[in-house]
Amino acid sequence: MAEPFDTLLQVQLHDTTLDQLRHRRTALPEHQELAVAEGRRAALVAQGAVIRSQVEDLAARQRALEAQIEAAATRRHEIERRMLDGNVSASRDLQAMDGEVHHLADRQSELEEQELALLEEEDPLDVALAANEAAAAELTVEVERLTAAIAGAVVHIDEEIVVEAANRTAQAARLPADLAEKYETLRSRLGGVGAARLVGNRCDGCHLTLPSVEIERIRRLPPDEFATCDQCGRILVR
Repeated sequence: MAEPFDTLLQVQLHDTTLDQLRHRRTALPEHQELAVAEGRRAALVAQGAVIRSQVEDLAARQRALEAQIEAAATRRHEIERRMLDGNVSASRDLQAMDGEVHHLADRQSELEEQELALLEEEDPLDVALAANEAAAAELTVEVERLTAAIAGAVVHIDEEIVVEAANRTAQAARLPADLAEKYETLRSRLGGVGAARLVGNRCDGCHLTLPSVEIERIRRLPPDEFATCDQCGRILVR
């Protein structure tokens, strides 16, 4: 192997390494872990919103009951005060007022029972909401950890890419223009590999065996003339 083909293989090696680094950058295992964690957290947030809505609805109903209880108690105490202050003396009126006091007391007791039932209904929701928020908080910590891990890994890979790209540029500058152009065309068309070594009678790019007649033709070419694989079209370095 002689110049410029040894340089071409070095360029190909740098390009392969760069492709691998870029793939590693996008295929970090933490990316998948982060997607799973974010999905689980989103599900918990949605679930928490439903529970919180139920809790808020119960709280609103409790406030309404408390207002009714307070109104009934206030009315009851007002009637009892009037009954005791001596301003009402007629037996019929006192009997009616006493009946209303009992009705208000029954109503207040009924409302208090409804309020107690709401409180009992709210207790498991409060427990579920607390568990939901704790789980979501744990996932938030995990998301932050994975995000930081990805950022750190990306910085490290990007540093490698910068070094590798600089070395690649320095090597590529030594290639003849026609060879460089041919290589770039083939590389873009053939999955990132534009040049491969000829190992015996096999192309190391497509891993296919070339016909013996073609091998003989390639061997008779001048050292400075490049050959291509008749199977895949890649530049063969012999």
